[in-house]
Amino acid sequence: MPPIVDLLIIGLVIIALSGLRVAQEYERGVVFRLGRYNGLRGPGLYWIIPLNIERAVKVDIRTRTVSAEQQETITRDSVTIKVNAVLWYRIVDASKSVIAVADAPAAVYQLALTGLRNIIGQHDLDEILQERNKINTLLGDNISGSTAAWGLEVQRFEMKDVELPQAMQQVMAMQAEAIREKRARIIKAEAELEASVKLSAAAAQITANPAALELRRMQMISEVGAENNSTTVLMIPSDFVSLAHTLNDYLQRQAASKSAAEGRP
Repeated sequence: MPPIVDLLIIGLVIIALSGLRVAQEYERGVVFRLGRYNGLRGPGLYWIIPLNIERAVKVDIRTRTVSAEQQETITRDSVTIKVNAVLWYRIVDASKSVIAVADAPAAVYQLALTGLRNIIGQHDLDEILQERNKINTLLGDNISGSTAAWGLEVQRFEMKDVELPQAMQQVMAMQAEAIREKRARIIKAEAELEASVKLSAAAAQITANPAALELRRMQMISEVGAENNSTTVLMIPSDFVSLAHTLNDYLQRQAASKSAAEGRP
């Protein structure tokens, strides 16, 4: 076989081998033949026609995480806040991500920033702080319609942090303190009301059974003795107190009568 034939065969083999491509498990090859879309290749080993007749563009279909830069925006109730958000998305249609949009990652990132500012501007500060799950759902739904046309699926789009002005933080701290104080007073008032009801019931029960009062008095004495052993408690019937008052009044009248009889003022 002439040498020129051998060189020709070797050249053809090299050209044929130059069309071999390898796509990883998480990659797909979008193949264009003479500028027109021809199909998807991969994962694994595949072959395209060399000499620029066919061209393959590799697309990563794994989920990507994008941290949105801090956005300073105004809520519906005219409060300026700074919001950080995180976006998770993946390519579900490799051909659309190459054909329908020039730079899919940059496009979805800019769309996410715009959607974040729009959604925040449509809600009050209290809604943003207290209903974050609702806001996150709205953020994802807001951009899903546009990304579907690009072959992208938005898996999650959530606010990571909300930074408030210092003055607003102080106002919210005062509000929270007032709410806690209100709850404490309500709980204390309810406790006093319940205690008064119980005391009224106990008083009615003791009135119906006087012996219960003596038992309660003895119990109180035992409690005082347990707390202060050096304290001496003497039990004096209430009749003795009345008798002492009567005797004191009698002695005062006798002294006054004696003084009047002796002519002393």
